[in-house]
Amino acid sequence: MATIYFSSPIMQRNRKVEATAGKRTALLGVAKEHGIKIPFECEDGECGSCMVKVTHLDGERIKGVMLTDKEKNVLKGIGKLSKQEEERANVKDLPPTFRLACQMIVPDEDILVQFTGEPGGA
Repeated sequence: MATIYFSSPIMQRNRKVEATAGKRTALLGVAKEHGIKIPFECEDGECGSCMVKVTHLDGERIKGVMLTDKEKNVLKGIGKLSKQEEERANVKDLPPTFRLACQMIVPDEDILVQFTGEPGGA
């Protein structure tokens, strides 16, 4: 079980939800299930409108997370995946700061998910 904290200026208050880690539902699906309105358009990892900032709250126990090729390309294209973060993701399987909510599978750890409410803004 993972605890996800959602934070956004468009929400009246931050939300805490429990999610099943590794479930094939992406982070965007979890948000929808709980009425959290992360902006999105394509839901296919091609537009970048559902970009969020993810902070791993378990300190040194960050779980390895694989980025999809679509996610890598979009994040690189909008300047949110540095060469250093891409290398860390490829070599050490460590996730970058920014993710696409429609592509990210919930890890088995507690996370903070921040978004602005503007498409593509985290």
